[in-house]
Amino acid sequence: MKKFAMAAVAAAALSAGVAQAYTVGTFSNGFVVPNVIHNGPTDTTAVGLINQTGTSAAVYWTFFDQNSTHITDGCFTMTNKDYEPFIWSSQSGGGLSGTRGYLVFAVGANTAGGAAQTTCGASAFLAGTAAGAAISGNAFQVNSVAKDVAFVPVIDGELVIGTTVDITKMNNASLVSVAGAAQVGASGAAPSPTFSMRYAIDQAAGGTDTAVVVWSTGNHSGTHTVNIYDDKQNRKSVNFKLTKTELDWFDPETIAGLPATFTDGFIEWQPGLVAPSDAVLTSSEATLWSEGGSVFTYSAISSTAFGAVQTVLGSYK
Repeated sequence: MKKFAMAAVAAAALSAGVAQAYTVGTFSNGFVVPNVIHNGPTDTTAVGLINQTGTSAAVYWTFFDQNSTHITDGCFTMTNKDYEPFIWSSQSGGGLSGTRGYLVFAVGANTAGGAAQTTCGASAFLAGTAAGAAISGNAFQVNSVAKDVAFVPVIDGELVIGTTVDITKMNNASLVSVAGAAQVGASGAAPSPTFSMRYAIDQAAGGTDTAVVVWSTGNHSGTHTVNIYDDKQNRKSVNFKLTKTELDWFDPETIAGLPATFTDGFIEWQPGLVAPSDAVLTSSEATLWSEGGSVFTYSAISSTAFGAVQTVLGSYK
């Protein structure tokens, strides 16, 4: 029964991804792994890459923290038809155990939008998908102690990065958009997607818990007023707060005013509707509401009854 229940939940999560407008399982000039962390080699994000560029390709990677500060980067060359495992605990370098962030993988070129470099260089621009750059990836969080492997969604490209940006020196404003995510217009303009973010909780310590993960290319920090629904279509207006600017998560059990009977349902969020008044403003980055950008969300649902973490993409329309 346990195996059957886990398989059913996993199948539901995967089929939900097919029905939405997120782009997964395609090849382009790069992709984003939106939630990356390691706590040593026994608990780490693991990424697998495939190269279908038709030639060798230099793949540049950058790790950003939750506020999109460039922490570290590197490069490796993939031959055509190559598969490359990328284990974050092995690649991160020292001092990053327990540091959460996200990874951007990008094919490098000698000119912006050009054909892929065949070897890594001291500098590079973003290659063009139209020029043949074609990599794809998948990711998991592997916890060998807990004997658990959780699916981590990958946001497919095409990546859009400024034509003058050296992708070995990217900052919090370099990545403009990612085609595989939902797109939000600037200052309330269309498109203005509404997300339905799943939760399953028991409103008690341990047991059934949900972490709702939010990633974007803009500053999404601040308090967001949303409607939350249970599995009987009951609605309650509540708030959730994101304290980090581009990668954050929240626990629905901590939402003030949540009725005790709300244990299974979804949260309806429209990030392009209004600007949070308490956003963490920076001199180098505008808010998601004012400049628009790409948004991606999913829920990581854990249960002691299953002994595993299941990943459910946040639907949007």
